[in-house]
Amino acid sequence: MQIDEQRQGAVTVVKPIGALVGADAEQFKKHVAEVVGRSLGRFVVDASAVPFLDSRGLEVLVEVSADLAESGQTLRLCGEGETLRETLELTETARYFEHYQDVQTAVRSFL
Repeated sequence: MQIDEQRQGAVTVVKPIGALVGADAEQFKKHVAEVVGRSLGRFVVDASAVPFLDSRGLEVLVEVSADLAESGQTLRLCGEGETLRETLELTETARYFEHYQDVQTAVRSFL
């Protein structure tokens, strides 16, 4: 899995490219933990290039969200495709995240 990262002002945008499954999900979790540490929680996950995820990928997203919740923050997701959105809704985990249509809207939510 490739993970792109870019800064937009004080916000870091993390974009996983590929399915969020198994070992790739673990790699993503480690990367996000590093980003959280250096961005003070001001980051967005751009899920536009994630075609699907498995149970471990879903667990990782929920774990990251729970870690952020301990400091009063919420994981911001944007660009979810139909498959990812349906998975989050069917598993009743969509409520753990703030959802935005695109990166710009998610980044502006920090203002």
